[in-house]
Amino acid sequence: MNKKEFNWGPGLFLIIYQTLLVISLPFYFYYSTPSWGMIAISIFLLYLTGLSITAGYHRYYSHRTYRTNRVVEFFLLLFASMSGQGSALRWSFDHRLHHAHVDTDDDPYSIQKGFWYAHFLWILEKPRPIDAKVVPDLAKNPLVQFQHKHIGLAMVLSNVLVFFVVGALLNDYLGAFFIACWLRIFVLHHFTWFINSLAHTWGDKPFCQEQSAVNNYVISFLTFGEGYHNFHHTFANDYRNGIRWYHFDPTKWLIWTLNKMGLTSDLKRMDPFTIKKRMVLERKALLLDRLCNLWYIKKEELEKTIQDLAERIVNEIGELNQLKEYYRKLRREGCESKQLKELKLQLNHLKRSLKTDWQLWVQLSHNICKLAPIPLMAS
Repeated sequence: MNKKEFNWGPGLFLIIYQTLLVISLPFYFYYSTPSWGMIAISIFLLYLTGLSITAGYHRYYSHRTYRTNRVVEFFLLLFASMSGQGSALRWSFDHRLHHAHVDTDDDPYSIQKGFWYAHFLWILEKPRPIDAKVVPDLAKNPLVQFQHKHIGLAMVLSNVLVFFVVGALLNDYLGAFFIACWLRIFVLHHFTWFINSLAHTWGDKPFCQEQSAVNNYVISFLTFGEGYHNFHHTFANDYRNGIRWYHFDPTKWLIWTLNKMGLTSDLKRMDPFTIKKRMVLERKALLLDRLCNLWYIKKEELEKTIQDLAERIVNEIGELNQLKEYYRKLRREGCESKQLKELKLQLNHLKRSLKTDWQLWVQLSHNICKLAPIPLMAS
């Protein structure tokens, strides 16, 4: 990398602060012990700034998965400025390019260029000029433009404010400097970068095999719910990453809670039957590919069962979606209740049939996994 290619401002900042922190932090812990209050406030600030990145920069500005008002926008931009990850405009521009060109040379942080490149080294390269055609909505947003213009000052002032407030509150300015400010920024940086590196390396691909993004429950704990990355790259417009109730996704919970308070609206979520359809098609290709490499006396029968059951599920989902749309249309037109009742019965019958076939599909997948282990699908 020559001098012209090096991203001098952010590059020097990231290298110098991390180097100094790694060198000085052991001395701080040797001579001082942070209080439980300092640890608690620092974790709170970590989540406050981290969720402002995932709920703000990522799911709101980059993907427009929900709507909100200017007040919520202001606070998202304010706390995200404390993270030291640049402006919403730059962050969203790079991320939209990532989704449009994932795993190619045009991907700003392609995992194909190596783990450490995707994790951190890409930031050291001179960034591409922001093309307004990629972020036309953000180019017209006055709050986003103001933050972008003053991001350096906003980052410094917000963290200086944290330093003085936390230091005065706990009478520990040294702890505020090392823990509440620099260690918190350091941890958040790497947690965010894990989305570009670990979430494209370690996990399974139940929704799309063609790209590197993976699902990993463990990574979700480090990325504020962004670990279900294979789902996200397949259905990027969904405000959720973790679609099951037990999936750890605090970003989803924050957006949902704000919605219940009337502060967010139009939460976009993918239809569950469409998700199932995608899972079936992906798993079908995996199962058939794995059977080709096995010697098994009933292999032909299993292949036919896979083909038939997958086709039946896909057809049922298609028919179900058509019926649902027709049912909504008739309700809007004010049709008589008898016709609506008959359609409702057909819908319920189709749902029961689909549920039965889905259970058969899950069992079939598990049985084949015993012959040749592959990542298990969600039931």
